Amino acid sequence: MRPEKKIRILVADDHYVVRIGIVALVNTESDMEVVAEAVDGLQAVELFERHQPDLVLMDARMTVKTGIEAIVEIRRKNPAARVLMLTAFDGDADIRKAFDAGAQGYVLKSATGESLIPAIRSVAAGGRWIPQEVAHRLSSRNSYETLTARELEVLNEIAKGLANKQIASALDITEYTVKDHLKNILAKLRVADRTEAVSVSVQRGIIHL
Repeated sequence: MRPEKKIRILVADDHYVVRIGIVALVNTESDMEVVAEAVDGLQAVELFERHQPDLVLMDARMTVKTGIEAIVEIRRKNPAARVLMLTAFDGDADIRKAFDAGAQGYVLKSATGESLIPAIRSVAAGGRWIPQEVAHRLSSRNSYETLTARELEVLNEIAKGLANKQIASALDITEYTVKDHLKNILAKLRVADRTEAVSVSVQRGIIHL
């Protein structure tokens, strides 16, 4: 009887403790093996080319080159590459960026082996994976309007605690224009005030403090 073909995995994470924990977990499975470890996005791209793994477990935010940037580069050269994003961030914008870049799955670092291992098997087999609670949240928010580039600039200034007059000065626009953008931001995010706008935006990954 021929031995079962193992899923060859590249693990990319810039946090040493997290990385060795993932490697140890994966290597306990009889149908999986870690063939390489990357400490940043650039190395992940290089090691993918060298080892051609069946799946990449990719951290979203790394030094030198982010996980999102690495996914884009890997899939540009290897369209069939399978990538499972592994991250501590569950904001809506972070998740959408991962899938837009070409990831086929998204798992939170807080996930246990009971959910990570099935996610690996699913994505490696050609499926997609997203935590049920995150999928439900995204589905319920599909109708939300996207903020414009200028609205995002205003929102980031609001997050710094600046008043409308200060924002106007910082962005070289009128205070009236700031108020107009703020009105649009509140409407699009479906919130009542600027404090709630910042809170909701951070939760959804639209901005990062």
